[in-house]
Amino acid sequence: MGIEEKLPAGVALTSVERVLGLARKASVWPVTMGLACCAIEMMATGTPRYDISRFGMEVFRASPRHADLMIVSGRVSHRMAPIVRRVYDSMPEPKWVISMGACASSGGMFNNYAVVQGCDHIVPVDVYLPGCPPRPEALLNAILTLHDYMRTEPLGVHREEAARAAEKAALEATPTHLMKGLLA
Repeated sequence: MGIEEKLPAGVALTSVERVLGLARKASVWPVTMGLACCAIEMMATGTPRYDISRFGMEVFRASPRHADLMIVSGRVSHRMAPIVRRVYDSMPEPKWVISMGACASSGGMFNNYAVVQGCDHIVPVDVYLPGCPPRPEALLNAILTLHDYMRTEPLGVHREEAARAAEKAALEATPTHLMKGLLA
């Protein structure tokens, strides 16, 4: 006799991690971090045609203290980098980052002294979204990818340790402009 036969009807079996993962993925609030042309495509995702609200993302928050997702859309200049990091540090845990577009992911066509060659040198990135600029459908796909990650992410001390180790490794990575032989 299996466990299903022993339990009364109407009892659901699951773990606390699964319930919290479902709750986290269904109530993501992004912070506004539109830095360049990709921000227009990010704003278009909130229109009725693409309807980001069907994923529980009703409105983009202006305060980082009310948000748990940062979508870095556009190129990050060296002057803007400390502000992006301050906004990220102001967000409550757990928090996630999507790097939207070629400029946010790798500096794009701006390989110069003024632009950070990838926002992963400033904040840890969970999902990279390629394109110049990526379409709203691509952003929705990146959000769904992040939802899968949120749903299966472990809770507790182990999650914090893993996040800190990943952030440390990303911040200590060699910048792309110092890598020799890749673009020469």
